[in-house]
Amino acid sequence: MSKSSPSRMSAARRNAETILTQSRKRQESFKLEQKIATDAMAEKTARLRELRLAKEAADKEAEAANPSATKARKPRRSKQT
Repeated sequence: MSKSSPSRMSAARRNAETILTQSRKRQESFKLEQKIATDAMAEKTARLRELRLAKEAADKEAEAANPSATKARKPRRSKQT
C-alpha cells in the first residue's frame, strides 16, 4: 500500500503543477495583451494630440491672415422656464 501512495501524490502534484503552469501562462498572456492595448492607446492619443495641435495652429494662422472672416459668436443661453 505504501507504493501506491507516493505515485498518487506525485500524480496529484503533477496535475497541480500543470494547472498552475497553465494559469501562469494565461496570466502572462493577459498582461501582455493589456500592455499592447495600453501602448496602442498611448500612441493613438499622441497622434490625435499632434493632429489637434496642428489644426489649432492652422486655424490661428488663418484667423490672423483674415480676421474679418470670423464673426463674434454670441454665447448660448439656456431657456429659462
